[in-house]
Parts: sequence; structure tokens; C-alpha cells
Amino acid sequence: MQRHKEIAIRKTLTLMLGLLFVIEIASPASAYSQERTVRATIDTTKTGAPISKYIYGQFLEHGGDIVNTGLWSEMLVDRKFFYPVGNSAPTPPPVLGNAGGNPRFRRTPTRWWSPVGGDVVVMDTKAPYTGDQTPVVTLDAEEAHGLRQSGIAVRKGKAYTGRIVLAGSPGAVVKVTLMWGTAPTDRETVTIHSLGTVYRKFPLHFVSTASTDDASLEITGTGKRSFHVGAVSLMPADNIDGFRPEVIAALKQLRFGVLRFPGGNFVSAYEWRNGVGDIDKRPPIFDPVWHAVQPNDVGTDEFLTLCRLLGVDPYITVNAGFGDAWSARQLVQYTNGPATTPMGKWRAQNGHPAPYHVKLWGIGNESWGDYQMGAMALPQFELKYNMFAKEMHKVDPTIKLIAPGAMPDVMEGADQARRINGQYIPSYLSSADWTGQLLLHCLDNIDMVSEHYYASGTQHTNIKLQKKVPINPPLSLIEWERAAAVQVRAKYEHYEEYLKLIPALRAKPVPIAIDEWAYFGGVPNSYKTVPAYAWAFHEMFRHSNVFQMGAVTFATAMMSENRTEAILNPTGMLFKMYRDHFGTLPVEVTGNSPQPKPVFPPGGDQPAVNPGSPTYPLDVSAALSQDRKTLAIAVINPSETGQSLQITILGAKLASTGHLYRMAPDSINATVQVDKKPEVQVEDKSLGALPGTVTVRPFSVNIYSYPVQ
Repeated sequence: MQRHKEIAIRKTLTLMLGLLFVIEIASPASAYSQERTVRATIDTTKTGAPISKYIYGQFLEHGGDIVNTGLWSEMLVDRKFFYPVGNSAPTPPPVLGNAGGNPRFRRTPTRWWSPVGGDVVVMDTKAPYTGDQTPVVTLDAEEAHGLRQSGIAVRKGKAYTGRIVLAGSPGAVVKVTLMWGTAPTDRETVTIHSLGTVYRKFPLHFVSTASTDDASLEITGTGKRSFHVGAVSLMPADNIDGFRPEVIAALKQLRFGVLRFPGGNFVSAYEWRNGVGDIDKRPPIFDPVWHAVQPNDVGTDEFLTLCRLLGVDPYITVNAGFGDAWSARQLVQYTNGPATTPMGKWRAQNGHPAPYHVKLWGIGNESWGDYQMGAMALPQFELKYNMFAKEMHKVDPTIKLIAPGAMPDVMEGADQARRINGQYIPSYLSSADWTGQLLLHCLDNIDMVSEHYYASGTQHTNIKLQKKVPINPPLSLIEWERAAAVQVRAKYEHYEEYLKLIPALRAKPVPIAIDEWAYFGGVPNSYKTVPAYAWAFHEMFRHSNVFQMGAVTFATAMMSENRTEAILNPTGMLFKMYRDHFGTLPVEVTGNSPQPKPVFPPGGDQPAVNPGSPTYPLDVSAALSQDRKTLAIAVINPSETGQSLQITILGAKLASTGHLYRMAPDSINATVQVDKKPEVQVEDKSLGALPGTVTVRPFSVNIYSYPVQ
């Protein structure tokens, strides 16, 4: 599901009174002119609803290896042997029906286990250690037989620990060797003698003396008969509860409030009970959504450990696709129930005696999409949703439930309304207005409504043609940067219509959780989308009573990383800058330079009013700290030229010194990559008194922070 935008026509007007503006026009026949200095008035006496820390939230999904290699420290692929050991890349199961979605998800593994010593490995499918099969190695008294995996990244001087689960014939000798080169000294071996018919876990420990991305782990044995490999694991010794320490260090800086897991589309086919208990006994399964092997190493307990490490609140989505209300109830009991309950007892047996007290729960993901596993008609889902709510509340009546909504912008953008009632853009409260119908029939069980959007500056909705079309010619930079905020504004306008049409919603307002959102544009780890994300934040701040949660797709998008390093990229730096230096009580911003009218006709994902403060071409947002002792003024310049802005403060006297936090690289395509010198930074500049006129660099994001006297 994606949100896309149409073309803006650009014209440039010249210098007037020392101020240069790039002026966007709404259409060839309607020019917008600007002939006066832009002024912003900030009235600190007029505040809005507090900005929730959840606005800065993040989303994680078990999509392929986003979690398993992006955050988790496991270095081995297929460590529980979903695929048979072989000399060539294994063939994934076929894609069935609508499973797998986009063909780009249909991956063939690039690393696998291969035999050592010839055709000596068979797969035991009658009594596997876990999953459907376990490798059995036929032994020879003299020649080493076994299996190997290559393509492992190790670094000089670093320690690696793990374990191997083995069973085998008495007298068999198994050697587990980590090799980082071809010389006899470029390896370290752990030798294991005491095998038996019952599987046992044996510890592993290695220290590499060189750096390579193509190390190998070899498991071989000599002796009589055979040995079985139930599972094997290898991680850097400095892992933090199984997670990559460099990733934890990077993400912890963001203090992003809330983390959503485990999906996303993934959750509609997820069996949560496969992801708890002995991590080596959890069965590897083939995920039909992302068309990838899921080892189930990162399950509920690991996710909640991650939230503790990052200092954020967990938000769990339950499976309302193939899943059932009873399973959802059991999951709530597993996380929140005392150890005297059946699921609480299981949690305690798994090493977590104290309840987690998870408060935020989503029932299903994008249940409006026909591509979801277990998709059903809206009237049926409404019954299912209420069943889930009833059972989950029986366990913990204090939890907050988030419904999987889809306003007309989503139902149009994903082309789902047309299949339901023939409308490309569904009418409010029609049979294809998923959010409207849920608010009508499930409101008592809804604490927040989930909305998603994926914005793009290369496509837009053509209402006449009733389809998405490419933007040609391309958008001007200002309109390109506006695109992500346009989607926020569209959702706000839809919400305003619901308030008019549903009296019960006025009595019980239900805020919006944009728990999946992203803007596609620029190259990976580049700055170009940074002003767009900032503008989207500003639009959420302006309507903080409506937007009270966000969750960007994905948390890993905040970082530049490789297999051993991770740092914040420009997007992550922006999130950190706002979380650290912007306020929580939004204050009114007025101005003398209104934003131009939208380029395209309103409807679906096209709002009737453009997002932005009346300070065109700039966008300004301001907020007080919770104690009202600091005022932050955020100014975005989405244009290609420097701009000037006059600022007037009402209702407060600012201190004579302050700070400017600024992201303003020399190039809009500047990047931050782990293996290169960073081209983007957050400047921290000490200032004297706030000047009456500030100069704003091209395509920059700026936060002026001053104590209030």
C-alpha cells in the first residue's frame, strides 16, 4: 500500500527587498505571487494537545531478515536446518496464490550448508531435533565428514561465542572449526568427545586473528556410525541479550517512545507460540508472506527485551488473519498474566517470571487488504475484531486496543475500494470505507485507529483516470518535500469528516496511530528525504489531538549499517534532533504568507488544503517544553535557495542566549555511511538573543531553542 502524489508546476520570481523566494504555482492559470517579507508570529499563550513521545515511534517486522540480521546477532543462516544440506543453493518452496506479493520478496538463499567429505549428509525427517528435519553425518574412522557454511563476517581480535546441539555414536569425535583464512593457523577448533543418543548442548568460543567477510564454520567428525546436528549458533561475544550492540547503541539515542512488532503483513500468518521457549527448539518455518525462512529466534520475549534495552514501550500486533481470538487472549496472558495463570506460568518457565504489562495492542494488520492471509469481508472482520477485543480484555481490561483502519486515501491508494463496491475513492461510511465502518460498529472496543501511508514524489492519483500515474514533469523541490506531509493532511481532513458523520466519535474521540509510514525518494542513507520527514512531523504537531502515535517503516531505516557496524543515518539524526530539542506543547504559529493551494483536485489521498504554516515557502512549528521553561521553534526551508524569516514572540520573554540545532548539508544528496566520512551532521550553534530576522539555509531543518524567562 502506497500513497503517491501529482506534479507541481514551478515558476521562479526574482529578488524583492533582498529576499529571494521560489514560488510554487497551483496550475498554469493560477500563479502564486509573493512580494513581502515572510513573517511568523508565535503565540505561546495558545497551546494544543501535548505531542506524544509515540509520534517518534518505530516499526519492526519479521520481513525476511530485517530483524534476524538487522538487529539480532546471529551470524549463521539457517542454523536449524530448514533446508537440506547440499552442494548448491536450496530451492525455496513455491509461491502459492497471493503469497509472497512482490516478486522481489522471492529470494533464493545466498548462504547455505554444504557437505564436507562427499555425499555424507542425509536429513532425518522421522525424529528431528526441531522443525521438519535434522542433518545426520555418516562417519569415517579417518576422513573428516560433516558440513560447512561460508560467508561469515569476523573481525580481527574479536571473540565469538555460541553453542552446538549434538547427538551421536559413542566414540565419535566432532570438531567445530572457525576458519578466517587458508593457512593452518587461520582457524580455531573446539573438539567435542562425549556424544550420546540424547541431544546435548556444547559451548563454542573462538577469537579471530584477522578480518574477513568470508569466514567459514565447519562441523566435522570422525569415528564410527554417525552424528546428528540439532542446531548451531554463533554470535559476537559482546552481543547484548542476543542483539547487536552497535545497533542497540545507535537506536537507543533516538528515545523513540514506542516500538511496534512483529508486523506488518508478516503477522497475518504468524504463530506466536513458535517464538517462545527454548530458542534452539523453536521450529524454523517458511513465512508465506515474505517468502523467507523464519527461524523464530526473535519472538515475544526477545522483542520485549529489546524494548527494555532501548527504553521504549512495546506495541504488539496480534494475528487477526489466520489467527483466532483464543490465541490472542493467550498471548496477552503470556505477556501480562501473573505466573499463576497457565500462560504466565509458561512465561516464568521460559525465564521471565514477572509480567511485562504491555499496554498497546493492535488487532490485525491492514485487514482491509485482499493480499492479507485470512482476508475477509468487512462485516465479518468487525465481528472478529469485537471477539478479539472481548477475549483480550478478559485477561487484562487495562490494555489499549488499536484497530486496523483504512480511510478513503488508503482504500483508494491500495485500490481496495474498487473491489468492494466499485468506487475508486470510497464515499464516507460506505461499505468500502474501512475506518468509517469500524468506528460505526466497533467504537466501544477501539482506543486508537491504525492508519498507514507510503508517500512518493514520483506518482500521483489521477481521479479522472481512477489510477496512479507518473508525475511528469517532476515535482519542484518544495512540492517534493511536501509530499509526506500531504498524506498526513489528507488523513486529518478525513478524520474531520468522521467527526461530523459519527456523533459517538465526538463523544469518544479516537486518535490516529500512523503505525506504518515512510517516504520513498533519494538514495539510501541520503539527506534528501530529511526535510520531508520534518514537514510530516510538523503536520502531526499541528493536529496533536488527532495524531498521537507514529511508527516508521522500519527502525532499521534510521541507520546506515553493514554486518558489523551501525550508525545513525540522516533520517535517524533528524528523529534524534526533534526528540531531543523540540517541545511537547505545540503553540500557535501564524504568518503573512499562506501556502499555495494544492496542485491537484481533492479526494482520496489529495487534501483540500495544503499542509504547512502560513510562512511560505518555509514551514514553521513551535512548542514549549512540558514545564514551559523552553521554547523550540522549528523552521524548514524546503527550497533550493536561502530564505529570511522575521519572528515575533507573543506571551513569553526569551533568554538572551539560546541554541540553534541545524541540519544543512552542502548537497541535498549528502549521505552518511558507515564506511565513509559523514556528509551530514547536526550542528549545535550557540546564539545570542533571537534575532528579529533569521537566515535559513537551502533545504535545511532548523530548531531554535531558547529558555523562557
